[in-house]
Amino acid sequence: MDVAIIGAGNVGSGLTRALTAAGHTVTVTSTTPEEVEKLANDVGAKAAGSNVDAVANGDVVILAVYYPSVAGILEELGDALDGKILIDVSNRMNEIPGLAVDGGSNAEEIQTAVAKARVVKAFNTVFASHLTDPTIDGVPLDGFVAADDDGAREVVLELVGSIGLRPVNAGSLASARILEAMEALNMGLQVRDGGSWNNGWKLLEPGSTR
Repeated sequence: MDVAIIGAGNVGSGLTRALTAAGHTVTVTSTTPEEVEKLANDVGAKAAGSNVDAVANGDVVILAVYYPSVAGILEELGDALDGKILIDVSNRMNEIPGLAVDGGSNAEEIQTAVAKARVVKAFNTVFASHLTDPTIDGVPLDGFVAADDDGAREVVLELVGSIGLRPVNAGSLASARILEAMEALNMGLQVRDGGSWNNGWKLLEPGSTR
């Protein structure tokens, strides 16, 4: 699969490494060209000189940036996102986790802004440290995927599974509200209780830990 990743911070670089290792063709870009070149050379990805160049041939585009940067990126890309599967990995941030949940979601706001893109919420409940090794004590973490477009959801479920997460169909894009709240809770726990930032979400079924 051809994947374009916008952003080369902890999450963007983690996804670049994980998806390249899984055999996908990855093109990555960010505001720091030197770091992108090094990352691309290290893992066998492609470095793009601009966001527009990065998404040109991508089947899937991943927004791996802080949410305040998203509006400018969407405006820059314009109709280049029409028909593309656009994955939002962002989370709502607040020192008090409950205040990050107001009944909406970043993903739904993105879908409103780029109505012709096929927006999917994924990867947001996994800490960056687990993207290249998505297990704890040998148990694969869950990768929740939410979207209104059934075809886009299926593609991203496959993408999530390819890096070792257990893909979980979270339903419509409105479920992004739940997924963003889940990670707001987890991040709040780490900050408040001095956590290891090494845990993750896992649904357990009776008689199984996988």
